[in-house]
Amino acid sequence: MIFIYTTCRDAEEAKKIGRLIIEKKMASCVNTWPVESMYNWEGEFQNHSEVGMYIKTVEKKLQNIEDLLHQNHSYSVPCVAATAVYRINRPYKEWMATCIE
Repeated sequence: MIFIYTTCRDAEEAKKIGRLIIEKKMASCVNTWPVESMYNWEGEFQNHSEVGMYIKTVEKKLQNIEDLLHQNHSYSVPCVAATAVYRINRPYKEWMATCIE
């Protein structure tokens, strides 16, 4: 299992992208939550509300999800970061296998 982390400009975009991922059976679950982000963009300090996303999936779907994010994301340079999960409980892992094609 891996977690893919990204942020979206708002809840509407996060829900749209999350729904696409689930409908295409690329992940078992997508979690979203509000975040406050600070960064420099083109030499200017930025401070914005965004929506964070954790996408629960498997390694073989990482590139497909990354491609989907780049095609549907409003940001020109979205962060797409993946983290391997060391351990997952068996019932969840078995359920995940029924969700992802």
